[in-house]
Order: sequence, then C-alpha cells, then structure tokens
Amino acid sequence: MSNVINIRKLSAMSELKKILHAEDDPDIREIAKMSLEMVGGFEILQCHDGAEAVDSAESFAPDMFLMDVMMPGMDGRESVAKLRENAAFANTPVVFVTAKASNLDVEKLKSDFNADVITKPFDPISLPDQLRSIWKGAAT
Repeated sequence: MSNVINIRKLSAMSELKKILHAEDDPDIREIAKMSLEMVGGFEILQCHDGAEAVDSAESFAPDMFLMDVMMPGMDGRESVAKLRENAAFANTPVVFVTAKASNLDVEKLKSDFNADVITKPFDPISLPDQLRSIWKGAAT
C-alpha cells in the first residue's frame, strides 16, 4: 500500500480541525475567519501572503491549506509548490480561492496541484461545509 493511500486513510479517520488560510485582502480574511471559526468551529491560522504561509505551516501543522491564488510576492501557486517540497505537506489537501476562475484556470489548478477550487465571492455560511466535503473527498 502506498504512502498516499495510508495518509488518506489516516485522514478518513480524523476530523478536519486546523486550516491555514493565506489571503492578502484583510476584509476577505476577516469574513473567512468568522466563517471558519464561528460557523465551522475550526482552528484557523491566517497569513497575509504566501511567504508567511510557508514560514508558518510547519509550526501550525494544518490539516488543510486554503490559499488565495493571486497574492503579491509569493502567490498561491508558488506557495503550494514550496509547501509540497516539505514531505509533511506533500499530501495535505489544498483548496484555492480565486476571483478569476475560467474553466481552464480551474482545471489547471486542479491538475497541477491536485487541489480543489472555490470561487470568490464565496458564501461564508456554506464555506465550512464545502471544506468538510472536500476533506471527506480527499480521504477516499
């Protein structure tokens, strides 16, 4: 049995609890924080850009990454590529959030990073359930 299958089976037995969220827009960060903490009951670490996310990931040990695609400096794609270099995050589920979501862009994100994509504006009430559903899908 491969490591990927073993890790995913472990994910299936555990609950999504910790989400690292990288977003450069402070208003969107605040909406996501309220949604994920108050509605979803998750533990959230928010980062204002990709570089901060990469620097903070190991000490936070998230179950999932929620990454804005377009950020100044290190964008979401670059951040996830850098995070994937760390064996601890090689199979951590990633959800990209983007306002510019053509079908081609979405499919490229999904195929390049084995990630899911949520478009902005997202519904703060349904965001926690969307992430739980993605988590369950990653565990199978």
